[in-house]
Amino acid sequence: MNPITMIVAIILALAVGLVAGYLFHRYQVEQRRKNQQERADNILKGASEQARLIESQARESATKIIQVAENELKERRIELNKETERLDKRRSELDSRVDKLEQREQAANKRQSQIDRKGNEIDKLHEDQLKKLEQIAQMSTEDARRDLFAAVEKEARGDMARIIRQIEAEAREEGEKRARKLIADAIQRVASEHVAEVTRAVVTLPSEEMKGRIVGRNGRNIKAFEQAAGVDVIVDDTPDFVTISCFDSVRREVGRRALAKLILDGRIHPANIEKIVEDETRAVEKIINEAGEQAAYDANVSGLHPEVLRMMGRLKFRTSYGQNQLAHAVEVSKLAGILAAEIGANVELSKQGGFLHDIGKAMDHNQEGTHAMLGAEYCKRYGVNAKVVNAIASHHHEVEQETIEAIIAEAADAISGARPGARREDLEAYIKRIRNLEELSTSFEGVQQAFAIQAGREVRVIVRPEKIDDLSSARLARDIAKKIEETMQYPGQIKVTVIRETRSTEFAK
Repeated sequence: MNPITMIVAIILALAVGLVAGYLFHRYQVEQRRKNQQERADNILKGASEQARLIESQARESATKIIQVAENELKERRIELNKETERLDKRRSELDSRVDKLEQREQAANKRQSQIDRKGNEIDKLHEDQLKKLEQIAQMSTEDARRDLFAAVEKEARGDMARIIRQIEAEAREEGEKRARKLIADAIQRVASEHVAEVTRAVVTLPSEEMKGRIVGRNGRNIKAFEQAAGVDVIVDDTPDFVTISCFDSVRREVGRRALAKLILDGRIHPANIEKIVEDETRAVEKIINEAGEQAAYDANVSGLHPEVLRMMGRLKFRTSYGQNQLAHAVEVSKLAGILAAEIGANVELSKQGGFLHDIGKAMDHNQEGTHAMLGAEYCKRYGVNAKVVNAIASHHHEVEQETIEAIIAEAADAISGARPGARREDLEAYIKRIRNLEELSTSFEGVQQAFAIQAGREVRVIVRPEKIDDLSSARLARDIAKKIEETMQYPGQIKVTVIRETRSTEFAK
């Protein structure tokens, strides 16, 4: 076969194949398009059917909702109509009430006008009557009111003063009977000495030559002694005596004992002085401890801290108006215990309060504050009962007394200091106290004269009767007593008597 023919045949075969392939491809594409069209039509048909179904369901739901809404609307309209009817009825009732109130108000206005008219007539008649009464009595209304008030006040004051005096007299009589019995019984059972021991600060010398040995060459012995003992040695012209002076009673006692021992020993020089003072200081400390323990034993008071007992022992060398303070503390404790037992109070707390009430006097020389407050703070620091602390702090009324035991401690302290022979004071202090008592009493308005009698145990105050009435007299007595308590120091108690008398004098010619 010719090659060209073969090539042409091949070309023709390729052309026929291409056409056939094109035609076959086109047929397949047309088939796919038809299939897709059929599927699309099916989808559209299904969607339209589903849409019709949903539409029908939505219409049914809407119809139901509309029916429910119409029913609710009908019910609301019915309720609204009922409420409207009630409001109309209420409005009509209110209108009728307003009409009635207006009618009543008009009637009340008419009555008020009538009352006002009658009130004016009554006021006019009252004024006329008052004027007639003033003309008849020759006195104005204010003057009559003032005189009436003055008469009523005078009568009331007289009745008040009479009742007060009667009550005070009854209470005083009954209280004095009971108090005398309790105090007499307590004092008889305690039965202490009249005059307590007084610590002396004077050393007796065997001869006048001993003064020179005490002073030493250029005063070296006396200077060494004063420096070691902390006291002042007064060597004067008094024969056979040397005085030891110191504000601290314990140091004064140490100095007195040391000097007495040096005089007996005879070896008076600085080295021996220091040794003797140290020995006597230890000895006095031992005496203080033993004295505190013995005092607690004598007072039958237990449970106190050793430091409290040691501080109480220092009172052995402290006196007040000549009364030894440690013996005074024991005596007050016993008196307080007896009084507490008689009236049913706590005996143990009363005894502790009486025993410790003056413990502050053992430290008030080197600390600021009153002995009552210092003692209360010291005992509180060492765990003493709070009621006992209050009894210590309040026995001079520096704080409020909170318990009956505090009052008992104060009463026992007064009994111990006020009984005959318990205390004494020098002439100068006595005269000064009497003068201060009279000056204090005359400082009040309306007082004419004041006289202190019975060694200052009573002050009699004479008042001007035209300035002080009966009620004011009782009040003046209390004010003077209160001021004496606040401003003066004195043993025992002071009675204040206010005397008011009216004198009328005429001459027969």
